[in-house]
Amino acid sequence: MKSKTSKTAVVLLSGGLDSATVLYYALARGYKCQALIFDYGQRHRQEVAQAVKIAKLSGCAHRILKIDFPWKGSALLDKKIKVPQKIGRGVPVTYVPARNIIFLSFALSMAEVIKARAIFIGAHAQDYSGYPDCRTEFFKAFIKMARAGLAAKYKIEILVPLLNKRKAEIIRLGQILGVPFGLTRSCYVEGKWPCGKCDSCYYRAKGFKEAGIVDPSIKI
Repeated sequence: MKSKTSKTAVVLLSGGLDSATVLYYALARGYKCQALIFDYGQRHRQEVAQAVKIAKLSGCAHRILKIDFPWKGSALLDKKIKVPQKIGRGVPVTYVPARNIIFLSFALSMAEVIKARAIFIGAHAQDYSGYPDCRTEFFKAFIKMARAGLAAKYKIEILVPLLNKRKAEIIRLGQILGVPFGLTRSCYVEGKWPCGKCDSCYYRAKGFKEAGIVDPSIKI
């Protein structure tokens, strides 16, 4: 998919269906997108390879940024912590402390250097696992902070178009945009195939069911 204008955006691309939908959403709005993919030691490393495939298919340039969380603090980083198979209450053990703050900070640095006017992130608050950095309050506060801390004279927008959409709505939007859902990876467990049991798999399956669409990625 090619953009029709020269306006540039940095898109955080994880390889999941939300970030893939955001990438295609930005492209449909005429942005020349550069995908920023994080390799942060996550146990579900398959998502990095899937993100690269999605970026290439969309015709977007991509950059893989390798960072390290030596203190771990999450089931996604520490194999000693079991990925839960039941939906619990409160902040789950799959929460990576300050992850969106860190990712957005890198994206802002990149955007300022390449003179991008927007950053897109696929976070959403509804039907989600209770992550504090996926809430409306967080993004409002972060955007205010970012505008105060950049040297760029022009405005760099941080856009979260899926924030208040339900998973089924995101899937329907992605279908309209032509998102290659068969390439996306949502599972938190390492392995060739999605486990079908973690909370991310649960919400994905629930979303496709409510959208009335068959998930093509059961076997990637």
